[in-house]
Parts: sequence; C-alpha cells; structure tokens
Amino acid sequence: MAKTIVVAGFGPGISSGVAERFGREGFNVALVARNADRLASGVQALTAKGVRAQAFPADLGNAADVRAVLEKVRAAFGPINALHWNAYAGAAGDFLTASPDEIHTALDIATVSLTVAVQTVLADLRAEKGAVLVTNGGYGLPVDAVDEAGVNYGAMGLSVANAAKHKLVRLLATRLAADGVYVGEVMITGTVKGSAFDHGSANLEPTAIGDTFWKLFHERTERRVTL
Repeated sequence: MAKTIVVAGFGPGISSGVAERFGREGFNVALVARNADRLASGVQALTAKGVRAQAFPADLGNAADVRAVLEKVRAAFGPINALHWNAYAGAAGDFLTASPDEIHTALDIATVSLTVAVQTVLADLRAEKGAVLVTNGGYGLPVDAVDEAGVNYGAMGLSVANAAKHKLVRLLATRLAADGVYVGEVMITGTVKGSAFDHGSANLEPTAIGDTFWKLFHERTERRVTL
C-alpha cells in the first residue's frame, strides 16, 4: 500500500515543493487548506505529474475541522505516514492594538491546531513509524535584529507563534522519540519563489525545500534545518 502525506496549509511555494517531492517518492498526497480553488489547482498540477493527490478543504484554525479533515484523509487513503504542517496566520501584527481573537488566531494555528493534528493521527504515526514535518520561520528567532523586523513589519503575532511552534516541535520530538516517530522543522529565513511573499527577489526554490524535508524524513538525524 502506498504511503500518505498530509500537506496542511497547502499553497504555492514551500508546500508545493513538499507535495511534489513526496509524490515523486510514491506517496499519496492529501492537500488541506481553506481555499478550494487553490486546492483544485494543486491537485491538477500533481496529477499531471503522475502523483495521486486529493483536495480536502478545511479551516485549520478550527480544532474540530482539523480532526474531521484528517479522518476524511484516512478514509480516502488509509494510514497517514507523514504530516506536513505548513499552516500559519499573519494576525496580530501589533500586540499593542491586536484583539484577543487575533492573538488567539496566530497562536492557535501554530500550536493548538498542530497539537490536535498530531493527536488525531498519532496511532498511525506510531504504527507506521511516521513523521511530523513542520515549516517554521525566522521571525521566531531570539535575535535583536529579528525582533526589530517583527515590530517594524507588523509581524509580532507571527514572531511569537513561530517561537512557540519551535518549542512545540522540540517537545514533540522528545516525547515521541521512543515511539519511533520523527518530528522536525525547516526554518525559513529567506523568501520562497512563487510564494505570496515573492516580489521578484526571492532566493529559495520550493524544490530545494521539498528535498530538505524529504531528507529530514528519510534520515531522521536533525531536528531543525535552517534555509
């Protein structure tokens, strides 16, 4: 039976590179996001390359939706071998003016929803010796210049969410190591070509990021790679 990867938070850029790389290795690819048109385009592109892919629309900021969509993936493809968490929210840009709901949105997607996703597929991950592969960003780094950028560019919510997500990855990696489940992250510190942040000067190729995630999944030696 073919293995299955869930690409949660699918869109152009990082997650497209991951979907193509794992699809090339024979994985079924479940694309999850809110935007149905984007999902349909992704499925079409992957299918054209011989990848078995299917769209699963869901709001990854809603814990009930997270549980429900992962059960739909299991019903369609069978056990889940890898969970790629690429979802994030750019809410709460300025903590001095952000509402509690905005702050919750930023943190919930980065930590609560990711945790719920892991809990939902945990039995599969343990049985299949699977992996949790997390996209993270440089805004979470504890560096003065990064903190200044987070404030100046209205990314305070994203900065705190990324820092919390990094700690969560480390805790999950430690907790699940004895079960043979790998947990790791790729820390993106540049701009990804083809992404919403690409204004013509992006320096990171989605295919290279996909290769990096595949190497983490395959080798399982490092918890974090920074690009």
